[in-house]
Amino acid sequence: MTISQGTVEFSHRRALRAGVASFAGTTIEFYDFYVFATAAALVFGPLFFPESDPIIGVMFSFATYATGFFVRPLGGIIFGHIGDRYGRRRSLIITLLLMGVGTVLVGLLPTHEQIGILAPILLIVLRIAQGLAIGGEWGGAVLMSVENAPEKFKSFYGAFPQLGNPMGALLSSGIFALISAVPDDFMMNGGWRIPFLLSAVLIAVGFWIRAKVEETPVFEQTSAKDVTIELPLLSAIRHGRIAMLVGIGLIPVSTGGYYILTTFATAYGVSSDVSLDETLILNVLTFAAFTDLVVTLLVGWGSDRMGRKRMFALSLVSTAVLVAPMFLLMGRTPDWVLFPLFALVRLTLMGTWAPLSTLMAQMFEPSYRQTSLSLSYGIGNAIWAGLSPVVATGLYAATNSIWSVIALFGFMTVVSLISLYFARQIKDTAIG
Repeated sequence: MTISQGTVEFSHRRALRAGVASFAGTTIEFYDFYVFATAAALVFGPLFFPESDPIIGVMFSFATYATGFFVRPLGGIIFGHIGDRYGRRRSLIITLLLMGVGTVLVGLLPTHEQIGILAPILLIVLRIAQGLAIGGEWGGAVLMSVENAPEKFKSFYGAFPQLGNPMGALLSSGIFALISAVPDDFMMNGGWRIPFLLSAVLIAVGFWIRAKVEETPVFEQTSAKDVTIELPLLSAIRHGRIAMLVGIGLIPVSTGGYYILTTFATAYGVSSDVSLDETLILNVLTFAAFTDLVVTLLVGWGSDRMGRKRMFALSLVSTAVLVAPMFLLMGRTPDWVLFPLFALVRLTLMGTWAPLSTLMAQMFEPSYRQTSLSLSYGIGNAIWAGLSPVVATGLYAATNSIWSVIALFGFMTVVSLISLYFARQIKDTAIG
């Protein structure tokens, strides 16, 4: 079925093809990103920073991991420019190749024992390449889905790229779990390279899928009008700076909240104050990630029926309400209760993640949309996702009370709600 909106024509077949291509690409990108994170926690310390104290080595490896967050805004500028000037499809193919090649090269890197100080330097360089790629990937993938979708189905199709996060996390954790099950130090003696090298297969599949996708009709219409008066970045700063600030304030819970409910929750759960079994908490989080995967498209569909802003607001409040009992019951309830409890919290959190792509995409004009979207998301991610686990850990250490972390989550919720109120929405109808 084809639906005409002004001078732009949309079809469900075209939107579905774009959605699947976006999902395939973001899965690969997030898989690569999470593979690096897992390896940073397990093996990079002794392999690439062996001259340090073991704990310092892990900190160095996590610092290397963190660089991926802080170069995302630069990636948003670079690939946002390509997407706004030369097409969303072209930028997505480049980011896919950059991320994939960078990941495969990590799997081929000699260790510190083999080439000395050059090993961690090359690791950091490749991590920067990954950060640049994912900084441009998300915005382009979102627009490929949203700009191909009819107005009444934008949140549903916009949820397809959001599926890449839980799928990438599940693939990464699953492969590392299989490798860790092999005895005799297989992981340290080269087994850690396998998840990185497997990325080559995913790249080939993703490239094949993306090469077949058409450019979005919104970009085609905008491009046909030859809107090249100024650089997309200058247009974004001049005309979209308020919307970008709103976008940065919109995502604390969607991104930073996710890491509080995963990274911090893991550290808190296995701490001496709670003393949960490490395998238990990892299984609980795996089950919660599977819940994310199952409900994402359903939440996107519901956002179209209810309204994406209403769904977002309801989910923000629901998640904030459920966070307190989730943390307070850890270690004080039968183990099986944690599975539905964490899944329920992640279900409400998904109501802030699934519609986020469409909500943010429709805040910006098409001629500088990818630059604005990628830059605001990249800066917001660096602030909220990059720092929230650290701040949560610091608050808990300083107060020795989980209520300080719950209060932090409440503050992030308030920031998101205020920003949501000011988030305008532009319809992709007759543009001009």
